[in-house]
This record gives sequence, C-alpha cells and structure tokens, in this order.
Amino acid sequence: MSIDVVAVLFPNVTQLDLTGPVQVFSRLPDARVHLVWRDTEPVLTDAGFSIVPTTSFEDAPQADVLLVPGGQGAFDLLDDEEAVDVVRRQAARARFVTSVCTGAFVLGAAGLLTGRRATTHWGSHSMLSLLGAIPERARVVRDAELVTGGGVTAGIDLALAVAAELYDPSTARAAQLALEYDPRPPFDAGHPDRPEADADQVRDTIAAAHALREPAVLRAAQRLERDR
Repeated sequence: MSIDVVAVLFPNVTQLDLTGPVQVFSRLPDARVHLVWRDTEPVLTDAGFSIVPTTSFEDAPQADVLLVPGGQGAFDLLDDEEAVDVVRRQAARARFVTSVCTGAFVLGAAGLLTGRRATTHWGSHSMLSLLGAIPERARVVRDAELVTGGGVTAGIDLALAVAAELYDPSTARAAQLALEYDPRPPFDAGHPDRPEADADQVRDTIAAAHALREPAVLRAAQRLERDR
C-alpha cells in the first residue's frame, strides 16, 4: 500500500508546522511526501531559511493525506484563489484532510470547516467560528476525515494519530520511537491553561492575532457567504 501525502508549502509558513508532521509521515512504509507550491523555487519560511517544493500545484498527485500547515503566510493564502482552490480540489478525494496550527483557516476559506469541529493555535482559536467551524479546544480534533491540530508542535501528534488510522497503532508507535518523540519540556508553560503560562503574554498574543489576522478571515467568510 502506497500513501501520497501532499503538504502545501507557502511563503512565511511556520516551518515546524510543516516539517514536524512531514518527518513522521516520511517514516511510514511506502509513504511518499510531496511539498507543493506554485512552482519549485525555494520558499522562505518564518524561521529565515527556505524549503524547496518537490512539485507544483499542476503536477501534484492526488493526496491520500492533505496537509496544510500554518503561520502568518496561511492568512495571505486566504486571498489566494488559486491556492484555496487547489486545497478544495485535493480535499474532495483525500482520505484525510489535515491542518496544523493556523492552517485550519485555509481549510475554512475552502469551505471545509462549515459545521465541523476543528482546532487551531490558541492565539487565533476564537476566529474559527467566523468560517463556520465549531471550535474545540484540544491538541488534535478529528471530525470524520477532517483532522486538525493545535499550535505548531501539535502537528507531530496529529501525524501519529493519522498514521495509526492509515496503517495501525504499532506502525505509528514505531515511528514515534524512531523519532524519540518523548517530550519532557523544562517548563510547564506550553499552553495558556498550564500553570507557568504568562497571562499577559496570552492576552497580548490573542489581541495581536485578531488585529493582524481577522480582516483576512472576515474577507474569506464573506466570500464563502457569497458563494453559497
């Protein structure tokens, strides 16, 4: 059994949103990972280095697993009709439609979250409802073939959960062990609910996310309403 994972790569992507789950998928038997963008020129990530797409929108195979990562660049995609249409068409025949972090908003712009449970990074979580989603606070949320992950590192958990469905739990466990994915952070501050999380940082991050991102989300919501 071969599996085609099609991951959307775009400028200003949060690289770990992409590379975390891709590292997991690349460890699975007979899995082929395709990094897709408009062309195959290097794409600059938010970490300051570039990643080279392996194929173009036009030449990408049909995905068994569609993966949309996040980052500020995801909000630029909301106004990119070509990219959103590629996501919509790929999702129509994929076995799993997945997003990490704010990649969920790209799925929403494609009309794929309407009436569906979904999650995203805590800083932008409350805006999911603007695109018709039912926001759920969890690290990974599955609603039938739709699987969404929380912020950044949640992409690894998402990929392991999908791997268990595509293959079996033992295959997913083997990938986890090979990657030594055994997180034990030195601080208990990885989510707003954790005791060492800075309340001021949480408040300021949510306010900044809304100020920067909500206009693009509202435009996408208006297009969805217009196209109904």
